Amino acid sequence: MMLSFPEYFSFGKTQDSQLLKLFSYLNLFLSLPVFFYSASGFFISAFSALRQKFLNIDAPIAFAILITFSRSVYEIISGAGQGYLDSMTGIVFFMLVGRYFQDKTHNSISFERDYRSYFPMGITVIEKDKTEKQIPVAKLKPGQRLKIRNGEIIPADSILFSGKAKIDYSFVTGESKAVEKGIGEIIYAGGKQCCGALEMEVLKDVSQSYLTGLWNNQAFKKEKENSESESEKSFIHKASRNFSIVLFAIAITSFIIWQIKDPSRSWLALTSVLIVACPCTLLLSSTFTFGNMQTVLGRKNFFLKNPMVIEQISEIDTIVFDKTGTLTQTGTSEIGYEGKKLSATEINQVKSLVSQSSHPLSKAVFSSLEGSHVLAVRNFSEIQGAGISGILNDTEIKMGSARFLGVIEFKENSSTFAENSNGSEVFISIGGETKGKFSIRNSYRKNLSEVFKKLSVRNNLSVISGDNDSERNTLENILQQKTGLIFNAMPEDKLNYIKSLQQSGKKVLMIGDGLNDAGALKQSDAGIVITDNMNNFTPASDVIMDGKCFDKLPELISFCRKGKTIIYLSFAISLLYNIIGMYFATRAELKPSIAAILMPVSSISIILFTWLMSFLFSFQLRKSQGHP
Repeated sequence: MMLSFPEYFSFGKTQDSQLLKLFSYLNLFLSLPVFFYSASGFFISAFSALRQKFLNIDAPIAFAILITFSRSVYEIISGAGQGYLDSMTGIVFFMLVGRYFQDKTHNSISFERDYRSYFPMGITVIEKDKTEKQIPVAKLKPGQRLKIRNGEIIPADSILFSGKAKIDYSFVTGESKAVEKGIGEIIYAGGKQCCGALEMEVLKDVSQSYLTGLWNNQAFKKEKENSESESEKSFIHKASRNFSIVLFAIAITSFIIWQIKDPSRSWLALTSVLIVACPCTLLLSSTFTFGNMQTVLGRKNFFLKNPMVIEQISEIDTIVFDKTGTLTQTGTSEIGYEGKKLSATEINQVKSLVSQSSHPLSKAVFSSLEGSHVLAVRNFSEIQGAGISGILNDTEIKMGSARFLGVIEFKENSSTFAENSNGSEVFISIGGETKGKFSIRNSYRKNLSEVFKKLSVRNNLSVISGDNDSERNTLENILQQKTGLIFNAMPEDKLNYIKSLQQSGKKVLMIGDGLNDAGALKQSDAGIVITDNMNNFTPASDVIMDGKCFDKLPELISFCRKGKTIIYLSFAISLLYNIIGMYFATRAELKPSIAAILMPVSSISIILFTWLMSFLFSFQLRKSQGHP
């Protein structure tokens, strides 16, 4: 701009043509690093989007910079004028200031999330007296002994002390082949045990930011996210794309009209329209709205994989619940046994077998039995939705559903038992002989009926379970009559049920415990894992929710829906700003550098508005949950 002062103050009438030419070429020389380096991010982003046949928000900016630079080079070399390189440099400078401000604010949101979002995930530690205790994973310290069951994630770098380690590191590396580890070897955090229970000693503190990064690993992006069609993209990107198309049409139309009326003002109109009406504010409104809301939800023990999950939840119209471990309260079940009396050795064998599994029913049986449960288990196997098996003292023991054990009916002392109890059932086979079954009467979460009543106002509700239908009447009494109930469902049945709903045009939210429903969670439009101090972390989920907050689920989903309201209001403000700006730009009354200054100003106003609105809705959420 300083080199352009002679032109500014002489109003284009300077007599020293050589000095004017020198300053023009100095301007061109100094603008080269601005165009080729400072502005490169806009061109790379726009080009990448165009390769995917998508018009993103950087396209108008890149086009405005390119036009301004090209026109200036032509005027300087041809001697037709001094160009607009000062304006181009100003455009890039102020746009980068706006981007810097946006990135700094977003990073502060991300840091707060990493710092606060200690997942409500529990881990089993073995005390010095050999008793087991559940503690939050955030409180795990070096030197403590861990018990990692089949299917559980290893939360910290540890040394293997006992058990057969077969570790699936696909969570970290994407490689699905399990790696075997021997006693004394280090097993790194992020691996999943695939073969029975392990005892390990922690080497390092749990890194929560590492778990957050693991959860966001690209390998666990939902397939539909990677392969979605243009029509399935976020409504924010659709709005930005349509806005960009309209913007280009207005800019070109203004250019043509001014070429006819006054060609000297045509380039000014073109570049000013492209800059002042840039749809960046549309993206900013969603970035900061969802970022602020994610922080609020994290404080409510409702942890999101990323901010865009809020939009996914806001669009759902169907909610599917798993039953065991989701609607039921872990650790409060009533357990009874029916069948042949088990000897002390058999009880010890059964307890040793179920100690390998992290399933809620296995844990319920484990807690109901006495015994030292110190027996080694060979050839442990767990089939999701069916049962577990293993060899103890050269005797094969199987536990699970009647279908898994091949049980039709069993009689002992004229007492008949089959699948007819009021609760979940776990059958036992020792050495090929069916011994009996555990009947587990589930304890349901508090205010379950009220939760379903509130959710049914705007959503279709279903419950799908791998258990038999013995609790159908109980659930029908607790839940709304229009709630669909499906029983005896294998994991693939849950997955197919979600697919069928989506094929009928439904937006599905799956809520489960992450054990036998990982496929359904991944297939759903949004998936929530409920955890009660358990190590059932799964990257297939979009949300990890503390089970203690289950009765607040309707309010939390409603809060997510309000995010769209905030964005629509900010869209309206942005549209008003753009209409006013384009009015002056199309009249060629707005210099490109002034338009570039207005961009960060509009960004700041959008950020303040979205912050105030999200604060207002978060205050309403606190009041609805009984907080002052």
